[in-house]
Amino acid sequence: MLFFVDESGTDHKQAPYEVLAGISVRPRDAWPLILAIRNAQTRFFGVPLAEVLAEFKGSQLLKTKTFRLARQLDPLDETTRRDQARSLLEKGRRSRETGVSENVTRLGLTAYAQASLAYAAFVLEQCALHGVQVFASVVEVDAPQPQGRMLRKDFTYLFERFYYSLEAGEGHEHGIVVFDELDRTQSHRLSRQMRAYFQDTTKGRRRATRILPEPFWVHSDLTTLVQVADLVAYSLNWGWRLRDRMTKPVREDLVPYGLAAAELQFRGQRFDAQQQRVLPVFGICHIRDLRPLIERTPSSEVTFPEE
Repeated sequence: MLFFVDESGTDHKQAPYEVLAGISVRPRDAWPLILAIRNAQTRFFGVPLAEVLAEFKGSQLLKTKTFRLARQLDPLDETTRRDQARSLLEKGRRSRETGVSENVTRLGLTAYAQASLAYAAFVLEQCALHGVQVFASVVEVDAPQPQGRMLRKDFTYLFERFYYSLEAGEGHEHGIVVFDELDRTQSHRLSRQMRAYFQDTTKGRRRATRILPEPFWVHSDLTTLVQVADLVAYSLNWGWRLRDRMTKPVREDLVPYGLAAAELQFRGQRFDAQQQRVLPVFGICHIRDLRPLIERTPSSEVTFPEE
């Protein structure tokens, strides 16, 4: 299984939460999914987005302005929407290359906005059709941070649930983790923390039997499925809430996208030896404290969707 990971809200500027999200996909399904997404870009925008944009993230596709522009005019027919969106994107590319601004039209802006919303919804639909499973840690922005060098709770949670999904699958399945590359210092730090977790802790060593402890680092603008993980993270951040536990406001226009992403979450079961009963396992959780167990107080909480 391939496990693509990205983040949302880590700059702590406007986002209500900090979200670490991962999507898992079987290798045999990865290329068909990538092709479906690439073909969708031509269908909705008239051109592969990598040719006209430096990077297309959830925060760009689904920002508040996009919804406002999309409502400027009635829904356009698909051909008009595609042609006008392509014209707008090509003007933007030429402007960046020449430094000379070109006039944009109201129709073009509306077409691009409508195409962006339709494309994002289509990507999430394709994830469902290609067996993608979603995992996410939704973290309070003021959650206490670990003081030592141990891996943060949002990462250990993600690896734990990914491991459970591998256990629930076929016996030969193993997992490879693919991260959006951070700056060099951050990438080295996270790699060291992962090595320590998978080599020096009992749970980590057990999970290393199914998950390769050394991640692959990629550029998100060159890796389609990391961009999908980013779309999932952004959609959950602004459009999904755990009832009675997550109190930050939502953006109502993003609720359908958040629910679509949450619908893809991993759901499983595990036998709890202490309680001597089978308990549900969920791919998404809400975290109030990022410290490892040895640093946390008894009041620290992690909550799950169905609790």
